[in-house]
Amino acid sequence: MKFRPLHDRVLVKRVEEEAKTAGGIIIPDTAKEKPQEGEVIAVGKGAVGDDNEVIPLEVKAGDRILFGKWSGTEVKVDGQDLLIMKESDILGIVE
Repeated sequence: MKFRPLHDRVLVKRVEEEAKTAGGIIIPDTAKEKPQEGEVIAVGKGAVGDDNEVIPLEVKAGDRILFGKWSGTEVKVDGQDLLIMKESDILGIVE
């Protein structure tokens, strides 16, 4: 299935951090915090300004981003767990 977000929304795939153990203690997946870093999969065309002009997004597909802990809405597309969020929920681009 193809999916394109509307307006200023962005489709993001969480980037899983490498598993780390602290002193041999293994933390189960259910107790781990979800990562706040992701890869942009798709973007909308942009927000519509007061003058009805489309303001393009600063992020593009392939960008690695940081986002807020509670940002976005979880969705399932083609069996993958993804997030849909507004561009304003993105804290920055990792370069």
